[in-house]
Amino acid sequence: MSGYVITYFPVRGRAEAMRLLLADQGAEWKEEVVSFQKWFAGEVDLKKTAVFGQLPQFKDGDFVLYQSNTILRYLGRKYDLYGSNIKESALIDMLNDGVEDLRQKYSGVVFYKREPGPEKYIEELSNHLGPFERLLSQNSKGSGFIAGNKISYADYSLLDVLQNHQHLASDCLKSFPFLSAYVEKMTSRPKLKTYLESDARKNCPIVPKDFK
Repeated sequence: MSGYVITYFPVRGRAEAMRLLLADQGAEWKEEVVSFQKWFAGEVDLKKTAVFGQLPQFKDGDFVLYQSNTILRYLGRKYDLYGSNIKESALIDMLNDGVEDLRQKYSGVVFYKREPGPEKYIEELSNHLGPFERLLSQNSKGSGFIAGNKISYADYSLLDVLQNHQHLASDCLKSFPFLSAYVEKMTSRPKLKTYLESDARKNCPIVPKDFK
C-alpha cells in the first residue's frame, strides 16, 4: 500500500477531487473522519496543529500536506498528470484556478447562503460553464480533456464541481454537449467508475446531513 491517508469531514467537499484522482490511478488510501461538531467545538487536537487550521490533511507516509489544490498538484506530479513541460503545467494550473473560481461561486450559494441564491445562480450558470464548454470544444473537437488530449489533475477537480452542480440542478448540462460528453467519458473510466459506484462514495454526501 502507498500509505496515503486523507483526514477530512464526513462529506465529499474539498477532499473529493483527490479521491477521484487516487481511485482513477488505482491507488489505495485510508480515510480518517473528523466530525463537524467536534472540529468546531475545538475538541480535535489536529485543528491546533494543522498549518492553517483547516482540512483536508493528506499524508503520504511521513509527508504531510494541507490545502486541497496543493495536494492535487502534488499528486499530479507524482502520477504524471501535470503536463509534459512548463507551459503545459502552467495551462493546467490556470484551468484548475478557473475550476476553483467556479467552486467558490457554488459553495457561496450552497453552503454559505450568499446571494444571488440557488434559483438565480442556476439561471446564470450558463455564463459560468461557457468557458469550460469552449475549452473542451477546442480539444480534438471535444474528445480531449480540459487541458489537451491527456488527462490532468485539473480534470478530477472539474468533474467533482460538475457533479456537484448536477446534484443542484440535474439538467444543468443539457445545453452543453461537450461538458455532458466529458462527464460521461470521465465517469466511464473503469477504475473511476468502480469508485463512483462504491458504497464509500454513495455514503459520502455533498452536503452534511444536518446542514441547515
